[in-house]
Parts: sequence; structure tokens; C-alpha cells
Amino acid sequence: MADSDSSQKTASVTAPVPRISIQFCIQCKWNLRAAYYAQELLQTFSTSLGEVSLRPSTGGIFIVTLETLNEQSILESHVIWDRKRDGGFPETKELKKKVRDIIDPNRDLGHVDGKKKSVSQAQSDPPASAPPEPQNDTQAASSSSGQGQDSLRAHIVPAEQQAGEGKTVCEDCQ
Repeated sequence: MADSDSSQKTASVTAPVPRISIQFCIQCKWNLRAAYYAQELLQTFSTSLGEVSLRPSTGGIFIVTLETLNEQSILESHVIWDRKRDGGFPETKELKKKVRDIIDPNRDLGHVDGKKKSVSQAQSDPPASAPPEPQNDTQAASSSSGQGQDSLRAHIVPAEQQAGEGKTVCEDCQ
């Protein structure tokens, strides 16, 4: 049997840092997106990261947080990306740059940093530029509006079903 003093005992827990936490909305079904970002960060930073965690949440949340230790060994929390604050989801290379800038600013991310040919090669080779493909306004309007309507319908149907079952629906699922 547990004695009454056990509730007053404290445990010392050591967690590796830097660590990244990806909090995501399960109602919006952003678990695969969160797992993808986690995989990309682990692939890029490998053992430079102590931990990458996925934190299921609700309410349209998608927040990437990085915790580091400062010079005085005090844990600091940095919000790398907040979907509501930053407007949508980050591109993978942008997320990697933000993490790199905090944990190891001198780290070279190769193609993510947009590394070009060396200066001597760049001077001898003329820049190659491909003209953009022509697209008339009706094609652009129909393709963009069609995609938006399809994705909108995909989000409305599950939200209506969930609301009918008495479940809480986040603002992005409505």
C-alpha cells in the first residue's frame, strides 16, 4: 500500500535538450503533418536534437516549440511556428532554418540554405532562366477555386457529423 508521504515526494527528471514539441489538432486530422515535420527535423538534425515529441490537442492548434538551455542552464522556450500567429503551416525548409538559427546558427543546411555554385563557376556560366508557362485567367481561376471548394467540402462533412454526435468541434473543422 502507498503511504501518505508518497504524494509529497519529488522526482528528478532529466530530459534531453534541445527538444522540439509539435502540438497539433486531432479534430483537424493534422497528425500526419505533425509526424512529417518531426521526421524531417530528426533527419536533418539527428543527434543534435535531444527529443522530438508529438502532442495531440484540439481547437485548431498547430504549434512547434523548441526548448533549449541558455548559458545559465535555464530552460528557454521558443515558439518556432504557430499556425494562427504565422498564418498556416511552414514550409519544411523554413522550419529547419528557424530551428537551426536557435540551436546551431553556424550549421550549414546545404540545399535548404539555397547554396549556389561557387563564385568562379557562377561567373563563367550564364544564368539559366526558364520562362513561366503561360496560363490564362480562366484556367487559373477554375483550378484554384475548384481546389478550394473540394477541400472545403472535405472539412465540412466530418464537422457536421461530429456536431451531430455531440462532440466538440474546433473552429477549423466547422
